[in-house]
Amino acid sequence: MRGGIFALYSLICRNAKVSLIPNQVHSEKRMSSFRLKLPTPELERSIKVKERLESSLLLKKLLLGLVLYGTSMFISNGVITPAMSVLSAVSGLKVGIRNTSQDVVVMISVALLVILFSLQRYATSKVGFALGPSLLVWFCCLGGIGLYNLSLYGPTAFKAFNPLYIIYYFGRNPFQAWLSLGGCLLCATGSEAIFSNLCYFPVRYVQYMFVLLVLPCLVLAYLGQAAFLIANPKSSEQVFFSSIPSGVFWPVFLVANLAALIASRTMTVAIFQCLKQSIALGCFPRLKIVHTSRKFMAKIYIPVVNWFLLASCLGFIVLFRNIHDVGNAYAIAELGVMIMATVYVTIIMLLIWEFNIVKVLSFFITFLFLELIFFSSALSSVGDGGWALLIFASVLLMIMFIWNYGSKLKYDSEVKQKLSKDLMRKLGPNLGTIRAPGLGLVCSDIVKGVPAIFGHFLTSLPAIHSIIVFVCIRNVPVPVVHQSERFLFQRVCSRSYHMFRCIARYGYKDKKQEHHSVFERLLIEGLEKYIQREAVELSLQSEDDVDSDEEPPTPMKIITAPNGSLYSLDVPLLADYAPSTQVIPEASCSTPLHDPVLDYAQNLELELAFIKQSKQSGAVYLIDNPIIKARKDSWFFKKLMINYFFAFLRNNCRRAIMLMSIPHSNMMQVRMTSYV
Repeated sequence: MRGGIFALYSLICRNAKVSLIPNQVHSEKRMSSFRLKLPTPELERSIKVKERLESSLLLKKLLLGLVLYGTSMFISNGVITPAMSVLSAVSGLKVGIRNTSQDVVVMISVALLVILFSLQRYATSKVGFALGPSLLVWFCCLGGIGLYNLSLYGPTAFKAFNPLYIIYYFGRNPFQAWLSLGGCLLCATGSEAIFSNLCYFPVRYVQYMFVLLVLPCLVLAYLGQAAFLIANPKSSEQVFFSSIPSGVFWPVFLVANLAALIASRTMTVAIFQCLKQSIALGCFPRLKIVHTSRKFMAKIYIPVVNWFLLASCLGFIVLFRNIHDVGNAYAIAELGVMIMATVYVTIIMLLIWEFNIVKVLSFFITFLFLELIFFSSALSSVGDGGWALLIFASVLLMIMFIWNYGSKLKYDSEVKQKLSKDLMRKLGPNLGTIRAPGLGLVCSDIVKGVPAIFGHFLTSLPAIHSIIVFVCIRNVPVPVVHQSERFLFQRVCSRSYHMFRCIARYGYKDKKQEHHSVFERLLIEGLEKYIQREAVELSLQSEDDVDSDEEPPTPMKIITAPNGSLYSLDVPLLADYAPSTQVIPEASCSTPLHDPVLDYAQNLELELAFIKQSKQSGAVYLIDNPIIKARKDSWFFKKLMINYFFAFLRNNCRRAIMLMSIPHSNMMQVRMTSYV
């Protein structure tokens, strides 16, 4: 399973509360993306596994650590694959042009990779259109060359299908046979990279093409090379290019380089998808994501990662300069991803798919046993090139761990500092804050309670907007959230406050680069629908799912302007505060004969008109940008990670709300420092 580590992890997170940073609330189980039609023959065991995972902090950390390790290996694999594929394809020049030096091969490989990564963002549709025909020609070339060699040198290579030969091979020299297992994975180079970005094709089509085209052509290609080696045992270098008929060498050489570039490109796009999922689950710093296709959401481009991958590929090529050492590093990365995928699929088989325990154990023991044998063989080549990949993967793992650790501390700090509703009621009458026309969007990361930054606004500003919406952008562990389920609303305090909480939910495949006006329009439409539903059922959700913020209604004053118009937009923050004539000298206060709060409940049009008037006055984003620092008595490594590494990552990444193009005139940021 290529690049699916975070997809597997998100599947576990949506069925069990194992994420260290909460990325969903209980009410989100009503979303259509969470409704999974699964068989339940082993439901009791599934419930026990779920309870065990949710109750054990050690298991939660272990699951997170495994997914971070698997992701770091996958990204490392994405660096090794382009370097190895392009370098091995260009190495065919040594066969076509005698006396070609390795320096020339390296320079051409570097030039091709620079061109490839420079064009990564452009011509997405055209490259996608050329992808199918190019790969079809490539696989036909592989199969045709294999058939040619088998017909030329005889069918002796078919003896390789006899399983006794592997037993004889290990019997003659067990240690050497064990060492050679790591190189067996190199047969997957290129073909597996090509399949790593086929998420927009139907699964059935991919399966058919693999069985009917890819697998037969690969088998014929390797059988043909084996037949060539039997007849030419001294031609062990560049076996594939040496076995090509001289009349078609250069066309096949060009097709091989084109296939290597396609495999490199699809592998890079797969890394972009994997990082997008990890960002959505809070395991990687937020980066700029560009969608390069209007038809396929999988077509994305991350500029920073693209140039980072290019520099890493060039570094591996210049460092090793040959495909043998690069191949050793590739085997380690590939097997690391396979092992993590096996572990997560096993957990999903127990927790979600509810397979029979015999099937689960058979799958786990068989695949893990084989993968560990191959992995141990690959680790034997650490000194021949694998060390560089392990260092590279360790750096990536450290970045993801520090980001996740710091994000959890920041979230916990915000939750502890949030304001209670009782404190809100006490603050209002003593501050004399006036409600000004407009819509105030207070952006924070907490899903319950009032963020502490809002208390800072109340004590520092003489006026606050007539409608306050506490916006929290959350990434839920599902691929896509339907637009009708995007926003989840809730009232904060009583209706006279005109304060709401809004949770904007996005899946890890959703596009978030919305224009701020589009976001505001969708948010207001969702708020109006919520008020309309509330007028019928008085609550968005059932009583057992809702942590209601409703308070008993309090009397409220309405300001009358000189022209006789009633401006409920200008009422104080709390009803207990009566506006003085000094604040509004030409306005007089009039108390209605009956409670206006009851009017809002009885007359839906009045509150909708109130929202419309606030919308016309414009929206301002009040953004909470907290800073966390380690306490003075913290241990040294915590200070190092939080005060320096996490601070550097946070200062150089994007926030969820910053993905929208918000004008500076409509944005206000306030930083508060918290010690953790």
